[in-house]
Amino acid sequence: MADAKDAARLDAVLGEAAALMRGGGIADAAREARLLAAHFARVSAAQVVAASDRPIGREAHEAILTAARRRASGEPLHRIIGRRAFYGVELDLTPATLEPRPDTEILVDRIIPHVRRIMAAEGSCKVLDLGTGTGAIALALLAEVEGATAIGVDVVPEAVETAAANARLNGLEERFRALQSNWFSDVNEKFHVIVSNPPYISAEEFEALPEDVRRYEPQTALLGGADGLEAYRTIVKSAAGYLLEGGVLGVEIGHKQRESVSAIFAGHGFRVIEQACDLGGRDRVLVFDL
Repeated sequence: MADAKDAARLDAVLGEAAALMRGGGIADAAREARLLAAHFARVSAAQVVAASDRPIGREAHEAILTAARRRASGEPLHRIIGRRAFYGVELDLTPATLEPRPDTEILVDRIIPHVRRIMAAEGSCKVLDLGTGTGAIALALLAEVEGATAIGVDVVPEAVETAAANARLNGLEERFRALQSNWFSDVNEKFHVIVSNPPYISAEEFEALPEDVRRYEPQTALLGGADGLEAYRTIVKSAAGYLLEGGVLGVEIGHKQRESVSAIFAGHGFRVIEQACDLGGRDRVLVFDL
């Protein structure tokens, strides 16, 4: 326990942090202050609420206020914390990986029944996650469906390392392998399920993204070429050769891309079997079979 002269009360630190963030226009400053305090003081969120009069050491105090200043300047909360929950798994974030968003959970929702169906019929289900980043999609599927296995590929070495570390973090390393590959280039087996949240932002759309996305998310995970469709064209050229009979392929899409992506895949023999909207009612997911 820190000496009294070195310690401030946690509730006072929370007030300082919230004030800093409110000054930067953060709407839910009080809640975010509690999350920052829990992380940097290494206590649970419940402890922050239940024991807000506890003393906090100088090092933690300074770390919380430094984090609050970063948040006030526009840096995303989970980038500062370095971790985010996604569909029941905890994911460490790095500068090379996209921060998983709730919209991507829609893809997981739609793919889980197919993984379960294939597991029941075949006794196994092999998943390939293209552009895996943090490993979010693949690891969420494995956490939900016992016995399924997955390979997550990414062209960025740091992302591959992050995905492997996240598999260990969630106790899924025995069923997940991270592989550096430019899409299918180093993949040499077939899968029951192929999934991807590829870069799909066009050059024009990128300029209109919120500043915190443009500043802090890796552009390689966002930009999909001039029209945002480059990754889909690349994936579909090879996908049929890596999909086992009776398998499915699911992708996240931009909210104006349903018809274009459907046509790109139809041109290579794929058929749309499901489409889903995000929480805002916008097109977000397509699932195909052959």
